[in-house]
Amino acid sequence: MLELNRDNYESEVLESGGATMVDFWGPQCRPCLALTPAVEQLEKDYAGKLKVGKVNATQNRMLCAKLRVMSLPTFLFYKDKTEVKRLTGEHINKNDLEETIKDILEAESTING
Repeated sequence: MLELNRDNYESEVLESGGATMVDFWGPQCRPCLALTPAVEQLEKDYAGKLKVGKVNATQNRMLCAKLRVMSLPTFLFYKDKTEVKRLTGEHINKNDLEETIKDILEAESTING
């Protein structure tokens, strides 16, 4: 999985096309850690269609502040360099993530039809 930080976030997320999901997590965040297997599975399931990256919020506080990520877990979804959706809170589950991914990818296929 792509490890993102302040040095590579812009080039890997903001300057890349296509669909991207960014997982903001922390080593002390139990809901974050509980979602890790689901995130890894989604990365495999959508390989080639969705870029997946992780940001360790503890090590990247300035990046989190810049992106207004105030709580964990937070997932940012990008489509063609633009944030299109944000999920935040301890009640996020795999279905929430997968539904958002499908919505973003369907929008892409509709546009590229």
